[in-house]
Amino acid sequence: MVKRALLSVSDKTGITEFARGLQSLGVKIISTGGTAKILRDAGIEVTDVSEITGFPEMMGGRVKTLHPRIHGGILCLRESREQMAEAIKEDISLIDMVAVNLYPFEETVSKEGVKLEEAIENIDIGGPTLLRSAAKNYRSVTVLSDPSDYEHVLEELRSTGVISESTRAALAIKAFRHTADYDAAIDVYLSKTLLGENILRLNFTDGVKLRYGENWHQEAFFYKDPEIEGPTLAKAVQLHGKELSYNNYVDADNALQTVKEIGNASPAVAIVKHNNPCGLATGSTLLQALQAAWDGDPVSAYGSIICTNEIFDLEAATFLNGKFVEIILAPDFKPDALEYLKKKSENLRLLKLPELREAFGTDYTYKYIIGGMLKQSRDIGIYEKWESVTDIPYPEEKRPLSEFCLKACKTTKSNAVILAREYEPGFFMVLAMGAGQPNRVDSIRKLAATKAVENLRIIYEREQPAISFEAYRQEIISECVMASDAFFPFDDSIVYAAQNNIRYIVSPGGSIRDSEVIATANRLGVSMIFTGMRHFLH
Repeated sequence: MVKRALLSVSDKTGITEFARGLQSLGVKIISTGGTAKILRDAGIEVTDVSEITGFPEMMGGRVKTLHPRIHGGILCLRESREQMAEAIKEDISLIDMVAVNLYPFEETVSKEGVKLEEAIENIDIGGPTLLRSAAKNYRSVTVLSDPSDYEHVLEELRSTGVISESTRAALAIKAFRHTADYDAAIDVYLSKTLLGENILRLNFTDGVKLRYGENWHQEAFFYKDPEIEGPTLAKAVQLHGKELSYNNYVDADNALQTVKEIGNASPAVAIVKHNNPCGLATGSTLLQALQAAWDGDPVSAYGSIICTNEIFDLEAATFLNGKFVEIILAPDFKPDALEYLKKKSENLRLLKLPELREAFGTDYTYKYIIGGMLKQSRDIGIYEKWESVTDIPYPEEKRPLSEFCLKACKTTKSNAVILAREYEPGFFMVLAMGAGQPNRVDSIRKLAATKAVENLRIIYEREQPAISFEAYRQEIISECVMASDAFFPFDDSIVYAAQNNIRYIVSPGGSIRDSEVIATANRLGVSMIFTGMRHFLH
């Protein structure tokens, strides 16, 4: 039973209601300073900590709860005759509940121009000690470090008269995590401020074992970042299908980031295979975007991951009949589409992410290598300038297609080359891509150019236009845009592009041979933009 509770909070959210609920259950309340005043002003009977300790709060409030009559009442083992006898001998009354949250240290140090003295004054000492004492003795004491737990604890007390051990254990772990995070924030700030050292502390929870790692013989786990905002796979709800593997998470994250690059102005679909978008398109409908994305590489789309910014509907689901995909990630699924897809395959993973259309909530990415962690700011934006560098001016009407092409290039592994097409007015698709090659020339001549012809052949045979395939191919590719994620170190890339009738190229520029590259483009009738922004992705 809970007979006495100590309430001492910095964040006063819900504390009055919580205290009133405890009082109605006959719980006696002990409190300190501002918390006690708020409770008294609300008509709640409170005993000051100073009445129990026999000492006033002192040293500007730095010392108030650090006393044997407080911590003895919390830490005393109820099942120990010796400790209970000691408590009686020293006139220590037991404390069965502790509700504490801490001085706002992180909020304080995040302010512009905060002084060291102010930061140090917001390092809580008594609060973490109370939380850790109560959490250590969770078998007898309920500890609350988060106002969001007040209501369900009250409900449990009202319904059963006690707090279950499972609830106390969960709350104790939460308290230890809270103090660990608090100490980590202090470490990071003081290490930087006093020692000039950069400390990185990351916090991941809710680890789940995955089906396997990159390969079947490897073990893998997924941990969530509890603080992240915006769309993440950690927030996705699996509606159907077997468990996810390591590769599923990696590929689905790439698909999510690719779709997020396109934005929400129109339906967009990314199709990812082996951590590269092998298909990407926009459309007037989800079905149209999905069809166009699939046309970007029908072969690689086998066993792929699909992500869209639209609610998945039955028309799109029907298009996938006879096509094998691993995962569909969408903001939601219409009921008839969900039922259709469930019947399509018992293994197809369907992931619902309601936040998918929201902005990402982090400015950094991290990558672990053996012996260390790499941290970098996210690659945000697609160009720093828009400079037409060739004799033939780059057409302004090609800019929307070029921007789409750059966005696709950003999420494709280096050396990346993307060939994109405006297949209907205002709607775009990746016609072909070259990814992950040690040299850029192979990405163009052996991959993107070759794949474009293969994909156009499939589209040509389906649409059966009244011209020869060669004329059809020349006409379409001549209006495509090719984007490169980095500069051209030699002019051979321009030569191979022109040989394939590619006339519009977007590149960061910045090579010591830019003048040679530009001269070759002028000689071959190619129009080129320099953006000043590289987009390597390793």
